[in-house]
Amino acid sequence: MSLAVFEKTSLSLGGKSIIDDLSLRVGNGERVGLVGPNGSGKSTLLRLIAGEQQPDGGVVRVMRGARVGYLAQDMRSESGVGLLDFVLASVPGRQELEDEIARAEKELEGATEASEDQQEALLDLAGHLADLHERLAHHEAMYSEHEAQTILAGLRFKTEDHGRDMGELSGGWRMRGVLASLLFQRPDLLLLDEPTNHLDMPSVAWLSGFLKRYGRAFILISHDREFLNEQIKRVVSFEVEGVRTYPGDYDHYLKQRAEERVLLENRAKNVERERAHLEQFIQRFRYKASKAAQVQSRVKLLEKMEKVEMLGERAQLRFHFPHTERAGRQVLETEDLCKSYGELQVLKDVNLILERGDRVALIGENGAGKTTLLRTLAGELEATSGSFAFGHKTKVGYYAQHHAEALDATQTVYEAVYARCPEGGQQRVRSVLGALLFSDGDIDKKVGVLSGGERARVALAQLLVDPGNVLLMDEPTNHLDLDSSERLAEALSTFDGTLLFVSHNRGFIRRLGTKIWSVADGGVEAYPGNLDDYLHALGKRDAKTPDVGPGAEPEKRPAKSQRPPADKPAPSKRGTRAEEKAKKRAAAEARKQRKGNTRPLRARINKLEARIAELEQRQQQMTEALADPAVYEDAKKRDTLSQDLAWVSRDLEKETSEWMEAQEQLEALEAAAG
Repeated sequence: MSLAVFEKTSLSLGGKSIIDDLSLRVGNGERVGLVGPNGSGKSTLLRLIAGEQQPDGGVVRVMRGARVGYLAQDMRSESGVGLLDFVLASVPGRQELEDEIARAEKELEGATEASEDQQEALLDLAGHLADLHERLAHHEAMYSEHEAQTILAGLRFKTEDHGRDMGELSGGWRMRGVLASLLFQRPDLLLLDEPTNHLDMPSVAWLSGFLKRYGRAFILISHDREFLNEQIKRVVSFEVEGVRTYPGDYDHYLKQRAEERVLLENRAKNVERERAHLEQFIQRFRYKASKAAQVQSRVKLLEKMEKVEMLGERAQLRFHFPHTERAGRQVLETEDLCKSYGELQVLKDVNLILERGDRVALIGENGAGKTTLLRTLAGELEATSGSFAFGHKTKVGYYAQHHAEALDATQTVYEAVYARCPEGGQQRVRSVLGALLFSDGDIDKKVGVLSGGERARVALAQLLVDPGNVLLMDEPTNHLDLDSSERLAEALSTFDGTLLFVSHNRGFIRRLGTKIWSVADGGVEAYPGNLDDYLHALGKRDAKTPDVGPGAEPEKRPAKSQRPPADKPAPSKRGTRAEEKAKKRAAAEARKQRKGNTRPLRARINKLEARIAELEQRQQQMTEALADPAVYEDAKKRDTLSQDLAWVSRDLEKETSEWMEAQEQLEALEAAAG
């Protein structure tokens, strides 16, 4: 069964053909990845399915009754509604039911004195009102407030955010709110255009898990190779020769594409060899009457011989970072660095050392302070207290998320880049822009008419013309397509300077990061090794941390690169064996006492967690059963199942509330035990 169908569809924008004679079907439950360079038509294809754009020729059909959810990169601003209410109200039909109930109740209240001949009409109205309430109860069972809160929590919203006006949220958090509403709706076909652009790593991991369990169809555009591989089972690729489809994930698509290219090259060689043999025979015997028939036969064969069409080659980013001046061994040092916005302290007593040749990935939740740290080091923000200093012979280059948006719209592409480093000369600027796929015609375009991806490449060009030997980069892959992201990683891997960068792209971090700085709770914790080493260390630390409840955080450990504050001398490593034994006995007694005090509460929490898991499983089973058309068409079975689901949902909400209270009590006891 096809949810969306393209039949000989064509569309041109600005005189450029985006889609030409496209025939494509997306089936129920399919997991499709759209790949191709920026501007090739990926987002346009999603807009066609969503009905936000109409084709020039052919048709685009969506199955009657199928619900489509669309997450665009550019969203309309929502305001005047709270976050949780926005998510709950996003499900079609809810508001209409509530409005109809309000009208029926008002009509019933207004008919308090009814004659005998009106009694029957009032009974009918009361019955209709009861039916409306039953339909609303079923609706709320299918789309419970608890589920909406769970999705919001997965996308890292706090409980106190639920009442915030959508209009007050930043663009990134507003996008999360819209994404939450789409996931809550569970549409038959979900269209996701770069959903990870404004997510941090924990949110990306949660979304990945959610989509793996998602039983309906979706089409995904993403520049995160690992995320794409985790989710999709089919690739729709915008190639030079047109739109092509391949089974499997992105890596399998690349393998098939490479194998297809080799086969075509071999076939082309065979055809060319046969063509040369025929032409040689014709040239040799064309004037011999005795060979005339054979020559004519070979001429006809030559005319009918197939022409092997080779796979088109896309233009790719081709650039490298120039050799940099060698800096001193210690590139950067921070001392008790603090940054606050009013009463909100984002960074507190940060002490770090960055050494020459380090490639450090800054990771942490959105709002933890990663961008604030980079902007402070780049001189865009002034530290509240503390200090930092770059080392001998360092020259800092900075690429920020907001630089692409802050470009002067009235300048041409060439002017925007040349103004950054006029001493580099025109040839250097043109060379860099050419490597970033700006043609001679493109460099005279005004920045204001460029797409988001093109603006990002202009900002990248501004850095490349004069990069320095210390690069600070904040989400450099945002707005780049997948292939461009990988070319950037390839170029940075050959950079001979020092790199400090923020990214939520796990593949990008794995490719480049040799050290990890984790930003949380105002501090920065340094880990030697790459991302996998860091995740392994976290797993081991969490396993060794005793008596940590579900809501508690593991104890922070000082980073190897951090120094003790000046007014707090480092503790002496010396001590008698008796003192060490006494300390261990005291610690053991404290742990034993704490465990004894909290044991009943822990038992209750474990029991509640088991009960919640059981109820969630039952809720999922009932929800899936109600989604079965055969069950839903049986009115008696449907009503019974809907009523049972409503009871299970209420029990789940009650048990979850009790679990949260018990968890808070446990945390309070542990804090008091100290």
